[in-house]
Parts: sequence; structure tokens; C-alpha cells
Amino acid sequence: MAEAYCVKCKAKREVKDPEQVVMKNGKHAVKGKCPVCGTSVFKIGG
Repeated sequence: MAEAYCVKCKAKREVKDPEQVVMKNGKHAVKGKCPVCGTSVFKIGG
């Protein structure tokens, strides 16, 4: 499971409903929701 930083909670959280996306520059990323507050979180991968 991916972890991302939630700016609202100010802590690293497990990503709820993770979804793989490819950005315009070709890099992979994961986006989803924070399980605590429901804010969108985004994690850029390699």
C-alpha cells in the first residue's frame, strides 16, 4: 500500500483507493484519498 503526505493532517497516511496515473512528463504517480480526513493526496513515484 502506498503512503503519501496529507497536508491537512500534517502526517504520512496510507492512501485510500489508490489509483496509478501517468503525469504529462511521463513519470508515474499514485493519487487517492486520506483515510482520516478525506483530502486528496498525491505521491510522485520514480
